[in-house]
Amino acid sequence: MTGTVYKSTGSWYVVKSPAGEFFNCRAKGRLRLSNFKSTNPIAVGDHVDFELEVKNAQTTGVITYIHDRRNYIVRKSVNLSKQTHIIASNIDQALLIITINNPLTTTSFIDRFLITAEAYHIQSVLLFNKIDTYDAATKAQAVLLQDRYRKIGYQCLEISAKNRINIDAVKDQMKQKVSMISGHSGVGKSTLVNALDADLNLRTAAISDQHQQGQHTTTFAEMFDLKFGAQIIDTPGIRGFGIVDMEPEEIGDYFPEILNLKQDCKFNNCLHKDEPQCAVKAAVECGDIADFRYHSYLQILEGDQGNYRSDNYTDF
Repeated sequence: MTGTVYKSTGSWYVVKSPAGEFFNCRAKGRLRLSNFKSTNPIAVGDHVDFELEVKNAQTTGVITYIHDRRNYIVRKSVNLSKQTHIIASNIDQALLIITINNPLTTTSFIDRFLITAEAYHIQSVLLFNKIDTYDAATKAQAVLLQDRYRKIGYQCLEISAKNRINIDAVKDQMKQKVSMISGHSGVGKSTLVNALDADLNLRTAAISDQHQQGQHTTTFAEMFDLKFGAQIIDTPGIRGFGIVDMEPEEIGDYFPEILNLKQDCKFNNCLHKDEPQCAVKAAVECGDIADFRYHSYLQILEGDQGNYRSDNYTDF
């Protein structure tokens, strides 16, 4: 039968059948030994064929086939023996949770996430969480950052998952969609999922006072059915977002503001770096393209996977 992968632990997968039953499944050997350059040949959101088997009065399943993915979102794996790690597949939108501090979400991290979503034709929504903790300076930073991203074309929502501020707006955005939620550890992913559907009661943890970084509460990616007619894929917190499979000449195409200007450059193969009469560099100089976005572009162009937590918001 055909089902959808709802959870992956690396060796076992929870698959939901069309009848709504959940089965623990393992991958058939040839799937695990395939040449797919990923740490996880099967990802949450995959549609798979599986066969049931009964051993010692327990029913489990064997995944025999992975259907073609409509899309997926991928990042460079920390496992150096592999190339990529698929975070989730067959999703309608990606919800990126951002915190101005507590912990800091850097613009370089945001931009790496966004261009990866653009590359795989996935809509992104930026959720600025913990607005209940903003002081005047933090509020000003958030407003400026949201203004920059809205001008590019990204939807931004201010929320407080803890205090349930603007949660209904998030629900409206999610109805009848499969949404993947992502962000650094500690930004409030599990708290938001609990606010969307309290029956799930996902585990949460406090921020480390010493390093102002989150503690991992989600160990594996997992999909949940929500009561208001939506599905969400909760993912483990990630510190870095490495870019994969992008040629230098195509990177600018995943920055909408750069893509819109590339035809105005003197050279068709302009990389917007050292070339004369570059429309993109001119737009940066006059403020039409944000300095931090151009900086992110150059970092990725030069292959700098970087220290994702080192930059700040002083370059708006």
